[in-house]
Amino acid sequence: MCYKSSSMKIAITGFSNSGKTTIFNAITGQRLETAVYPSVGGEPHLAVVGVPDERVDRLSAIFKPKKTTYATVDYIDYIGLTRGDQKQNAKVHALIKDADALLLVVRVFEDPAVMHPLGGADPLRDLRSLEAELVLGDFLLVEKRLEGIEESIKKGRKEKVSEAERTVLLKCRDCLEGERPLRELPLDPEELKAIRHLEFLSIKPEVVLFNVAEDEAGGAKTEALIQAASGILRERTAVFAMSGKIEMELAQLAPEEQKAFLEDLKIEEPALNRLIRISYGLLDLMSFFTAGEDEVKAWTIKKDTPAPRAAGKIHSDIEKGFIRAEVIAYDDFIVKSGGSMAEARKLGLLRLEGRDYLVRDGDIINFRFNI
Repeated sequence: MCYKSSSMKIAITGFSNSGKTTIFNAITGQRLETAVYPSVGGEPHLAVVGVPDERVDRLSAIFKPKKTTYATVDYIDYIGLTRGDQKQNAKVHALIKDADALLLVVRVFEDPAVMHPLGGADPLRDLRSLEAELVLGDFLLVEKRLEGIEESIKKGRKEKVSEAERTVLLKCRDCLEGERPLRELPLDPEELKAIRHLEFLSIKPEVVLFNVAEDEAGGAKTEALIQAASGILRERTAVFAMSGKIEMELAQLAPEEQKAFLEDLKIEEPALNRLIRISYGLLDLMSFFTAGEDEVKAWTIKKDTPAPRAAGKIHSDIEKGFIRAEVIAYDDFIVKSGGSMAEARKLGLLRLEGRDYLVRDGDIINFRFNI
């Protein structure tokens, strides 16, 4: 019996005193202490956050299940990066390397009470420096791995050498020597598979979050900064801004107080919602649903996932014994059948799909299988 997690894992990183822990609190609703002095140790902070989804709410209202389960995102916050300190940064790299994506927090706000490790806020400089540290960390890892391969060849242990991996590593080294992150290097699926075990950081999708002052969250200055940063970044990246301080205060409020707070500040929704949408887009993720009297649940999968593999998200036995998927699109269920499975059957909206079916965002699925 093997149940599989459907969580996406995002690592929050950045230079010390950029407001990483404030952002973590804002996203997760926790109340961790935000220190004003750079930390060089300590335990990582972990939190699981439910993905807001009105479709789950609607399905839960219809089926009235014993349990309602949203898709989740795991967030991890650890000590900050330090420019030029390879030993310190290696600790950070080791802890966040298994993340699906990175959230780079870049400080924009000015606060004389909170020292800036580089002498003062300069967000574009800091962004370039952060990218450089990620590139350097991956370059050192490539060099170490190539040295190990060459050592094995010299000692006559060629059976331990993967030529496919070595070829890709040489391409990676050229890219990194050019001070470009690996996400800009075009690699096919087989090449990616050859280096997957090394868990490079600069190959991961990346969200740059500018942590701005309370009165600059939606201003022209911030918009200009976002545009400038978008010109620096290229493949599989996104940029947005928020005031960590405001969003942290918001996250501590009860739902009704949150609503009033948002209206007062003329903010449409918490930044968490936008961040999750951006992250899903970067990672090509979507959700399908299982719904019944026992549970309504959202499952996170990659776009264009075949039905058996989607079934495997629920349980490995369902993937192995997959027969058919009984599917109805969420919009068809709500609009055309009025939220009634009996009516959906009568109208022929439920369809049986086979192994080649690619699951679509919002599909409500009942998997038929034989163990």
